[in-house]
Parts: sequence; C-alpha cells; structure tokens
Amino acid sequence: MKKESVGSVQTEFFNIKTDLELESGKILKNVTIAYETYGKLNKEKNNAILICHALSGDAHAAGWHKGDKKPGWWEIVIGPGKSLDTEKYFIISSNVIGGCKGSTGPATINPDTGKEYGIGFPVVTIKDMVKAEKKLVESFGIKQLFSAVGGSMGGMQVLQWMVSYPEMVKKIVAIATTSRSSPQQIAFNEVGRQAIITDINWNNGNYYGKGRVENGLSIARMIAHITYLSDESMYEKFGRDLQDKQELSYDVDLDFQVESYLHHQGESFVKRFDANSYIYITKSIDYFDLSKNGSLIEGFKNIEAKVKLIAINTDWLYPPSQSKDILTALKANDVDVSYSELESPYGHDAFLLEDGQLNYLISKFLDDLYVEDIVERDIATISSDADVEDVAILMMDRQITHVPVITKDKVLIGIITAWDLSKSIATECDNLEAIMTRDVKICNLADSIDDVARKMKKYNISALPVVSDDLKLVGIITIDQISHLFTN
Repeated sequence: MKKESVGSVQTEFFNIKTDLELESGKILKNVTIAYETYGKLNKEKNNAILICHALSGDAHAAGWHKGDKKPGWWEIVIGPGKSLDTEKYFIISSNVIGGCKGSTGPATINPDTGKEYGIGFPVVTIKDMVKAEKKLVESFGIKQLFSAVGGSMGGMQVLQWMVSYPEMVKKIVAIATTSRSSPQQIAFNEVGRQAIITDINWNNGNYYGKGRVENGLSIARMIAHITYLSDESMYEKFGRDLQDKQELSYDVDLDFQVESYLHHQGESFVKRFDANSYIYITKSIDYFDLSKNGSLIEGFKNIEAKVKLIAINTDWLYPPSQSKDILTALKANDVDVSYSELESPYGHDAFLLEDGQLNYLISKFLDDLYVEDIVERDIATISSDADVEDVAILMMDRQITHVPVITKDKVLIGIITAWDLSKSIATECDNLEAIMTRDVKICNLADSIDDVARKMKKYNISALPVVSDDLKLVGIITIDQISHLFTN
C-alpha cells in the first residue's frame, strides 16, 4: 500500500473539568491539554493509539498545519499505509502538561493571580503527565487503549502508563528510553537548566512580555542536541570541515561546521520553545523512576500489557543497556515482552529518522493480534428460559444479529442468529430452545486473529462467541471488527 500523509490537521483543546492533584500533593486548576487526532475511532472504541512525545515535542505529530514548511514530528510512522495506520487506528497525540504548545504550563495564566505562572508553576512528574493524558483519553469514551507508543521522554510516558493504569493499555511500544534517569542524564539536564537560570534575561522566571531567554535556552538546546547525536553521525555529517572559510581563523569566531550547526539548532529552538517549560520538563525527566523500593522487578509487578522495547545501537543518551534492564525486569514478572535494536549511525535521534526499521518493527508488533486484543466484552445475552419475542426485541433494540444464550453462571449453551429468528417466524415456533443453534463454533482469548478469520471463512459464519476455559462467555468477535481494524 502507498504510504501517505494524513493531510491537513489542526490542534484542538481539552479542558479537564476537575482540579488535577499532582504527585507532589499540589493542585493544578483549569488544566487544558492541546491534542490532535488522526483516523477514526471505531464503534467499539478499541482501535485507539496514544502517541507520547519527547522533551521538545508537541501534539502535532503528523500531517500539515496551514503554512507549515514541514509536517508533524513523527510523520514517518503515522498515516495511511504506515505502521500507525490511520485507516486502521485512531491516533491521539497530546502536548504534556508543563509544556508550551497549548497545554497548561509555566507560560499559562495562573487563575489565582491573573499573571503567568512562571516558576510559581508546580513541579509536574511523568506520572502527572500521564494522569492528565488519561483524562483526555477517557473524554473520548475509550476504556482501553489498543496501544501507547513513544520514544525518549515519550517512552517514559508509555512505561508509566503500563504501571499506573495496567488495565487501560493492551500494547506498549517504548523506544530509546529508560525506566529511571541515570546520574549522567540528570547531570546533562542540570547543566541545561543552569544555562537558562544564569541568563541575565531569565529574571527568576518572570520574563514574559519582556523578551526571550535567548542565550540560556539556546545553550541548553545545544548541550542537549549533542546527546541526541552519535560520534559517527557527527563525523559523517560534519567531519572537521570548516564553515564558510578555507582555513582556520585563529580567533574565537566559529570555524567548524559542527559549531555553526549547533548554533543554528539553539537559535531556531528559542523561537519555538519556552525556557521555563524546558526547566520543568527536564526536572520531570530527572524525577522519573519506575523502581519500587529500589527494585525495578517490584516496580513492574502488575503489568498486563504486551510490551515492545526498541533501543538504538548508537544511542549513548539512553543506551541499549537501559532498555535491557527493563526487559530483564519484565521477564522476571512473566510479562509478554520482546526487544529489538535499531542499527543506525544517527544516535538517539534515530527514533525520529529511521522510517524503514521503525515501520517494520512497530507494524509487526501491532499486527501480531489475538482475540483478546479486539474482543467486544459489553455484549447482549439472553437466558435459555426467554422466549423468541424477547430475542427479537433485543436484536432490534441493539441492532445486532447474534445473541449468545447463557445459563445463570454465564456458561454458553447456544446462540440465536437473525437466521434462527427468521426460521422461527416461518415455522411459527416460539420455543427458544427449539430454534437456537447448540453446535456453536467458539474461540478463546488466546486464539490468533488469523486463526479466527480462517474459522469464520471455513464455516461461513460472521461472529464467534469468545469463551474461557470453563466455557463461560467472555464476549464476541465479529467479521466486521476484523475487517474494519485489520484490513486495508
């Protein structure tokens, strides 16, 4: 299938109706979350995927805003025909609280003072960000995400999702990330914060309406950007080539291309990001630690999601060893987890660049589907002592064609189809047990979608009841669900 863009998109805003209690115990009022969506939410509301962004990211993950010179930051994997296929999935991408791209953050007006929060904004954690994201997800009526996907700080968020709300996510894809910030990572973040705080224009965070904290934020970005690249990629891109000159200047001016590149990165970043948000977001990364009582195994005790970990072989900011620590802890808890490593010269930034490898690994993981991934659990049933009229009314009210017949203990004993109902009318039979199908083809939660689809085709049926090992009804799966979600 041809890979395409989602086209023109726009950012929307969700206002949380209640105050948000933070991990620190402080309260954040009037919280707004900026978000974008791509694709359509299906009737069962089980095809939603949440995208979580990195430190300097935002809600604009794919498609084009009016006047854009480039598309959203993860255009390489989001869209028709890509791994996060918008013809299959409903994609939600939001800006974290503490950010500066539409969600409540330090530049937001404090309702208690009528002025920008500045450094009066409460410290937020990754856990707080996820708590706010959960409010957004629930606003769509979604009870469970099909997946949560993110890289770098976005990877931290998806890992936090599987810990904080284990029942709400079926599949996790965590890329180029960690389960807890290391001393080296904290050190880099602190140097960046100090560059901002010591800028003469920072003014203790009260610079709004007075200009930008250009020097400090630019230096912070330059420092961070070095950690996103690899030594190999820097040699490949710049070497020791000079910038706009033939020989060394032997003064303090810029000589090398790599110097000019870093200055450009810093200058362009200042135009689109808020210095205080940089301070707060890096602080939330520093606090991130999913271990419990010093044990990552204990921290991952109640995980229910299937997990895909993807590391990058040249990433020295979040090296593969940190993903392997997560892998070991999840395996110790018998979590269904797999690990892959991108081969790339680009370092940490590879999760934004390696479209071929990423699309292959993500789509392979998401397409490896089982009945439990799409089963509809909230279904209409009827007891064996009901009559035909009851079934007819139920089918008409719910607009369904299959009604499982169960005992008081929810054991499946048969099924009534629209065909059975037609047969009862033709034969003038009002005895439910006389017309229901007892030889019911069934499936289990652990059955693969491919096997279920083949069974439906073999027996020419359009729905299969899903049962547990003791034949108790769990839900139903229909050919429409399979066709809508997993065929192009």
